[in-house]
Amino acid sequence: MKKPIKQKKVAFKHKIAMLIDDNDLDNMINQKILEANAFAEIIYVNSSSMSALEFLKNLEASGSSSQHLLPDYIFVDLNMPIIDGVQFIDMFYKNNKPLLSKCKLAVLTSSINPNDKVKVSNVDPQIPFINKPLTSEILSGLN
Repeated sequence: MKKPIKQKKVAFKHKIAMLIDDNDLDNMINQKILEANAFAEIIYVNSSSMSALEFLKNLEASGSSSQHLLPDYIFVDLNMPIIDGVQFIDMFYKNNKPLLSKCKLAVLTSSINPNDKVKVSNVDPQIPFINKPLTSEILSGLN
């Protein structure tokens, strides 16, 4: 009789991460990279900034009972319709003050425009500016 194979428990870096990008293919690729690097146990995927803001607003309104559902890390694209990434970050900072200590933000973009980096830095110079796609090296540098 064979002994059952013991599954090694994965040590995730974070409990929850969120991707915000209007490009489904980019979301799929970056989600796979997060999974492969055990960056987060749960990964939320949003295809618009507006839906992500609404989701976060609803979690915050639910009170302390839903705090465990908040993402530890939010990766946001810059070039999106209606509410772009910089607008998302600005709205997040203005409307979600209680979440700021829980949720870290990172820009994940294909933009190579230096003005985009300046716009993000004007909102918060501590936000990492990452060019797509994610890599193991980039993820290992995020705390």
